[in-house]
Amino acid sequence: MSAVYSVKEIYIYPIKSLAGISLKSANAEEMGFENDRRWMLINTEKVHVTQREYPIMSQFYPEISGDKIKITFENEVHEFLINEHLEIAIDSQVWDDKSEVFEVNKATSKWFSDKLGFECTLVKILKNGDRKHESSRLKETFNVSLADGYPYLLIGTESLDFLNGKLEEKITIKRFRPNIVVSTKNAHEEDDFKTFTIGEVQFKNIKPCGRCIMVNNDPQRGIVKKEPLKTLSKYRNVDNSVLFGTNLVSLNSGIISVGDEVVF
Repeated sequence: MSAVYSVKEIYIYPIKSLAGISLKSANAEEMGFENDRRWMLINTEKVHVTQREYPIMSQFYPEISGDKIKITFENEVHEFLINEHLEIAIDSQVWDDKSEVFEVNKATSKWFSDKLGFECTLVKILKNGDRKHESSRLKETFNVSLADGYPYLLIGTESLDFLNGKLEEKITIKRFRPNIVVSTKNAHEEDDFKTFTIGEVQFKNIKPCGRCIMVNNDPQRGIVKKEPLKTLSKYRNVDNSVLFGTNLVSLNSGIISVGDEVVF
């Protein structure tokens, strides 16, 4: 008999705002899972580019194969080396956070620019500490990757089931881009998780995650609709923020796997 609270799915998103990759196990690090949002596209102002402005970004599908990352878009494939980067540092920005990044290579930036129809650069964050995010709630600063705010996002299965019970058109968990999906008893109980262990890793819950228009982008088609944000806003609006899932940090490094029990 499986534990009530156990890991059902694990995802990483190597390039910020592109499609994710489902994994059976992942190596948790302070900045997030290994290879999770270590890359992003920036515009000519050196600011991050996301599905909020360009929903078509959901149609770029990454795959990690050995020491390479392959990106598929409309049956075209482009690849680059995981450890590849140019030597000149770029001072970029993710929301209010300054981030030191490095361009992967000119050919990859041109490929993305051609496909998206505007000039952009694929960059990589190299090491822990190259971006720091301050939690206004905890008055604490965290080393993070290129994710919006925190290294990990966890969602309980009952939260999605409860939402789908209110929607005419059912959606999948991919709308919310979680890193960890766990089986739960009640909708949104993950909001109140404190400190817990999965596999080799201890996690700390920071705060429920406020959601934006990006969850309305159908990841299978790259089309923005009115749901699920419209429905969520009716019962998950707290202090003008629509909450779904919760943000975590890891307190140590290690491996977690699908099937691992969540130990409180």
